[in-house]
Amino acid sequence: MKQNEMKQLAFTASHFQASEAGMQILQNGGTAIEAMVAAAAAIAVAYPHMNSLGGDGFWLIHEPGKQPVAINAAGVSAAQASATWYQERGHAQIPSRGSAAALTVAGTVSGWQLALEISEKWQSGIGLENILHSAMHLARNGIIVTESLAAASRKTVHELRQVEGFSARYLPNGDVLNVGETLRNEPLADLLQHLSIAGLDDFYRGKTADCIAAAFAKTGSSLTRSDLAAYRARQVEPLSATTSKGTFYNLPLPTQGIASLLILALFDRCFDPSLDDSTQLHLLVEATKQAFRVRNAEAQDASVASKDISRWLQEPALQKMAAEIDLNHAAPWPNPAIPGDTIWMAARDKEGRMVSFIQSIYWEFGSGLVIPELGLLWNNRGVSFSLESGATNELKGNIQPFHTLNPALAHLNDGRVLAYGTMGGEGQPQTQAAIIWRHLYQQQSLREAVAAPRWLLGRTWGDNSHNLKTEADMPEHILSSLQQRGHEIQPIPACSELMGHAGAISATEQGVVDLATDPRSDGAALTDFFSASLTESFN
Repeated sequence: MKQNEMKQLAFTASHFQASEAGMQILQNGGTAIEAMVAAAAAIAVAYPHMNSLGGDGFWLIHEPGKQPVAINAAGVSAAQASATWYQERGHAQIPSRGSAAALTVAGTVSGWQLALEISEKWQSGIGLENILHSAMHLARNGIIVTESLAAASRKTVHELRQVEGFSARYLPNGDVLNVGETLRNEPLADLLQHLSIAGLDDFYRGKTADCIAAAFAKTGSSLTRSDLAAYRARQVEPLSATTSKGTFYNLPLPTQGIASLLILALFDRCFDPSLDDSTQLHLLVEATKQAFRVRNAEAQDASVASKDISRWLQEPALQKMAAEIDLNHAAPWPNPAIPGDTIWMAARDKEGRMVSFIQSIYWEFGSGLVIPELGLLWNNRGVSFSLESGATNELKGNIQPFHTLNPALAHLNDGRVLAYGTMGGEGQPQTQAAIIWRHLYQQQSLREAVAAPRWLLGRTWGDNSHNLKTEADMPEHILSSLQQRGHEIQPIPACSELMGHAGAISATEQGVVDLATDPRSDGAALTDFFSASLTESFN
């Protein structure tokens, strides 16, 4: 074994500038956590339609020889949030945009802070100024608008044009963003610089919190300074499921991590290598239906849930659900679908530590509410709550809404650690399953598994249909077989962004084995070897 094999680095993200920001930290001796915070800040600038410091995040962190740890950095609802609060203001349901949609605390910055505290136990930190440097540079000097960002601008312009602060920040010259133009956010650069000096806690309990709370009071959000001050991300135990390929980890409630694990567990239980490709794909879709029924019935804030959702991963429940899967016929559908807009990233540092991370503002541009002084866009994750009494996700104060977000990680039987995931709301568990199926059961490389034609049961962004959508390059014999089994097929363009932005890193203790980013995104999958001489730039 070569000496530098232990020092191999890797980073994958759905925007190349986030990958570059993360890799720079890794090359200079930073940890996978420090690299991930750097990339998370950078992509909050580069992909504002997907995420923001005003959003939420979830972490899975692997350290060689130890069980993974998870961080829940999902914000909670305002203390005064209730159905009555909305009814008194003339709302029959929670608005999807504007100040009334900004009803949950943004948890992502607190998640960065907690993760960095874990990183400090590994080695001395490189400092927030270094970690946030790339994001500050991008915000101040500008990003080049990609087609993904331009398309989101065109899609949302009519509903967001009048939302407080949005036009001034994201509709320059009163018009939509166009591919190739430069978009700057100097106030966000100033915010990042302030946090690099004052510390991330300032976002919740300092001058930044004062500014955020003042904006909420002015615009009519239910969030207050007290809500910010009371919030802290927390470390939680991940859910896990063991299959013939290894042990798979995901996030517990309030996420749909249970669905992602159930699909894998049910597929593995029913899998037979003699099954042809079309039957295996049918099996994945049917396992998805079983998993989504559980998710839709029970996914909510863990403190509100009456039962432990991990019971569905136990033998009796898996046996019962697997018995309900018919390999020859599609089960009835639909169930309600859930939209979302998100980014997923992964990192491996010089010591073999790995991170699977996801960050989101929910819908494209979230609530649309921008705090002008900070250039800060706020999430609309609270739309996941219901004003209906007794609903699974009934709106109450100080609880977390249901989250589509669920970064994934696996300890495989062959000794590899696999960090993988995607954005895409309803499609996240399905795309995760597609990657695992193709990589571990069909022996495809990660690049092939991520790029291959995908499917999605349920609606895509802005679509209310609940059929089985397949990319146009899906082999005809598979489509024909699925239709014969009773699936309602709707073709969509090949390599469609509607299918999410996936990625993965596979590594052993000796080094990186494989990595990939999604051709559907503007991302990059980078690898390098650590050189101690490079650390001089941070010293």
